[in-house]
Amino acid sequence: MYRLTVRDHFMIAHSFRGDVFGPAQRTHGATYVVDVTFQRRELDDHDLVVDIGLAGEALKAVLGEFNFQNLDELPEFHGRNTTTEFMARVIFERLATSIQLGHLGEGAGGLEAMTVTLHESHIAWASFEGTL
Repeated sequence: MYRLTVRDHFMIAHSFRGDVFGPAQRTHGATYVVDVTFQRRELDDHDLVVDIGLAGEALKAVLGEFNFQNLDELPEFHGRNTTTEFMARVIFERLATSIQLGHLGEGAGGLEAMTVTLHESHIAWASFEGTL
């Protein structure tokens, strides 16, 4: 399996509901480093997994929707705990849509899987992986 990973980051504020979250129930900030790994069994006609420039641009566009936002104030997340795990899935789904819309080029149609990893710190991270 071939893999290509691009990286970016974004900064948010949010809070969580539920005693399990302890002090994180209060509004706090996070800066996530985001790795997205694209996977396919065979390279495309240009010997690429995916165009690295287009992949980076697509990731930047998706993260731009959340950068410097308080996620508690976004209607789409009303009633949800925007945990690291939850946000990994949200970013995965938006990138999958971007691929379907052709934003990563024709060769991206051959992608088979993708993993989105949000690094919350140097010692903790969460991922969501799925097929495309």
